[in-house]
Amino acid sequence: MYKSLMQEKNWKPFVGTLGNACRGRFKSFAPAHVVPPPHSWGVKNRAPAMQRLLPGLLFSTGISFFAYRRRSLSRSGIAGAIITGTTTSGLGGWSWGLSLIFFFISSSIFSHFRARDKAHTAADKFSKGGQRDIGQVAANGGIATLLALGYGLVSSVSLQKALQAGYTGALATATADTWATELGVLSLQQPRLITTGKPVAPGTSGGITLLGTGAAALGALVLGIVFWLLQQCQKSLASLPLIALVSGLGGSMVDSMLGATVQAMYYCPTCEKETERRIHNCGTRTTLMRGAAWFNNDGVNFIATLFGGLLAMGMHMMQAQVYRTGING
Repeated sequence: MYKSLMQEKNWKPFVGTLGNACRGRFKSFAPAHVVPPPHSWGVKNRAPAMQRLLPGLLFSTGISFFAYRRRSLSRSGIAGAIITGTTTSGLGGWSWGLSLIFFFISSSIFSHFRARDKAHTAADKFSKGGQRDIGQVAANGGIATLLALGYGLVSSVSLQKALQAGYTGALATATADTWATELGVLSLQQPRLITTGKPVAPGTSGGITLLGTGAAALGALVLGIVFWLLQQCQKSLASLPLIALVSGLGGSMVDSMLGATVQAMYYCPTCEKETERRIHNCGTRTTLMRGAAWFNNDGVNFIATLFGGLLAMGMHMMQAQVYRTGING
């Protein structure tokens, strides 16, 4: 199934880009006049951000409309993705924008992976379908976008590095949560609520499985590795994969905690099922079972990515302090 999706969507140019980036080459993912040379990426990039905004806008628009045609984005999601992609690529840099695309591509692939099985198991649990709207785009990519905005506006190199670490943590959290959700629901093991250990139905917010947790860890780590590769494997950034793993997995656990406690969950009296929907698939109006009515899954994702970003920035600052202490003896 995975192989067929790769062939259908033709992601090979993007995959090839990752291998070339570590050797200092950037080939054929976008036209040469659009993508700056590798030496202009990362913290050392001093080119005016405005020079990347227009190419970033064109690139993000093309990707967004392609995703809409593949039913990975809704119409409102197109606007959100264009804003997010343009800001990230324009003010963060091409390596930032491409890491965001990696998150989106991998999430889309896993969203379609065994879609029929997931629909049969837990489709009525989720408040929204596979097409991401502007709320979902903001919830998963909003914090990362704000960090990219800050990175492009500040001049302090040390602050830029901290914001870069925060971006990695926020995006690693979004990746970890998405991989855990899309793969964990397929687990043969019955999920257990993270707060009590009580067995729950697949797809229940706050429910965790070994498969889902492993997918979360893998997604966070792979995101960190991809971002480091796109930074040309700089030795000064060699800790990014570890930072991504810890902060992404930590953010994913916060997501599960919020899902089990604060997120609004409803009950359908007709089907006798728990759901995130106010109106169940059967057409019955549901009743609030737990959590706050105003706090939905988008709010959970936003808070989780914020936590992941802050945790990553904290890890980076601790690492920098240890390094300074070692130098000063």
